[in-house]
Amino acid sequence: MSEPLKPVVTRAGEEDTRTSQSGGAVRISGVSPQHTPATRIWYGKVSNAPGYRSLPHHHGEAETGGYVLRGRARIYFGPDYAEYIDMREGDFVFVPPFMPHVEANMSSTDDLVWLTARTPENIVVNLDDVPDASLPGYVRPGA
Repeated sequence: MSEPLKPVVTRAGEEDTRTSQSGGAVRISGVSPQHTPATRIWYGKVSNAPGYRSLPHHHGEAETGGYVLRGRARIYFGPDYAEYIDMREGDFVFVPPFMPHVEANMSSTDDLVWLTARTPENIVVNLDDVPDASLPGYVRPGA
């Protein structure tokens, strides 16, 4: 007889860092199949340094829910990433499966920190990069 499942705590500083990355978006996992008994969810923290952005990417079949814990965010999407939505601390966002997007930190001084949940897993498919100038309103620090 197998042992029953129990809650599993991932302590601060012990998160799994073997996650897929997208340029300036750094992901760490708190709950994932890689280090917990989870089989249908990925839950972690995504950070962007001041003024930095992710590469264009999508999350395959995964549905993604995000929460802006700290900072000012912009998600670019649509043809040529010409559309965008802005978010701030306390805002939630849903990103549909297979939707190409770019996540940007719109502050040049403060980190952007997201809490992100994805089902069934942390699928990250990086796409060809685009020039910063093609993203409306985005300016990389020092540019």
